[in-house]
Amino acid sequence: MKKNWVILFSILMILSILSGCGNSSKNADAPTNDKKDDKQLKIGFNPGPYIDQFKLGIEPILKEKGYKIKYVNFTDGIQPNLAVAEGTIDANVFQHTLYMESINDKENIDLTGAVQVPTPPMGLYSSKHKKLEAKKGTTVSMPSDPVNMTRAMRILEDIGWITLKKDVDPIKISQEDIAENKYNIKIIPMEAAQGPRALQDVDYVAVQGNFAVSSGLKLTSALQLEKMESPYINVVAVKKENVKKQYVKDIIDAYHSKEFKAVISSTKEFEGYTLPDYFK
Repeated sequence: MKKNWVILFSILMILSILSGCGNSSKNADAPTNDKKDDKQLKIGFNPGPYIDQFKLGIEPILKEKGYKIKYVNFTDGIQPNLAVAEGTIDANVFQHTLYMESINDKENIDLTGAVQVPTPPMGLYSSKHKKLEAKKGTTVSMPSDPVNMTRAMRILEDIGWITLKKDVDPIKISQEDIAENKYNIKIIPMEAAQGPRALQDVDYVAVQGNFAVSSGLKLTSALQLEKMESPYINVVAVKKENVKKQYVKDIIDAYHSKEFKAVISSTKEFEGYTLPDYFK
C-alpha cells in the first residue's frame, strides 16, 4: 500500500511539472502578442486636411514598417487630447502647440508636439464683401477660445482695424485687450468649427485653416491670411512619456521623408500651406 502511495505521489508531481511548463510556454508567447499590439496605431483627427495628409503620405511608409493604422475622428479640441493622455489613442493631429499647451494646463495632462505638419493658415473670409473695407459696426466672427482668438485679432491688427495692448497673453486674451478699435468693429466669438457657417450672418469671419479646407473654402479666396508663426503650425501630439518610443520615432521619420514631401508638393489641395522647417 505504501508503495502505491509513492507511485501516486510521483505521478501527481510529474503532472504538476508538466502543467507548469505549459504556463511557462504561454507566458513566453505574451511578448510576441505585446509586440504585435505595438504595431496597432490609433491616430485621432478633427475635420480637416490632416487625415488626408496622413493617409496619402504617412500611412504607406508606416505600413512598410509593419504598422496597422486605425483612424479615430473627433469633433472638438478636448476629447482627442484626453484620449491621448488616457492611452486610448496613440497620437492626434489637429492642433498647434499653444492650443495643446492651453489644454494641458486646463485638463492637467502632459502632451507634447512630436513633429510639425504642413498647416493651412487662418484667414479672413467674407461672402458679403469682395475686399477688405471696414466701417462703424462692421461684424467679425472669430474663434472663442483665447489662443485662436489671438490669431484672429492679429489679423485685424495687421490690416489696421484694431490695435492690441502690448504684451497680450495669447492664453488669456479677450476683447478687453484691444487698445484701439477705431471702426468700432463688433467681434462675435463662436466655436471655431462653426466659423464657415457664420459667413451668411456677419461681414467677415476669421476661419482656422483646417475648418476652411474641410468646409470647401479655398485658401486663395481669403481676403487676408495670417502671418503664421511657428507656435501656430500644427503638430502630431503624443503623451510626453511616450515621445522616445519607437512608434513616435517612426512617425517623425515618415513626416521628414522625401516621400511625404513629394506628396505635399505635388498635391494641389495643399497649395498655400505653411510648411515646417524640415521642408527647407
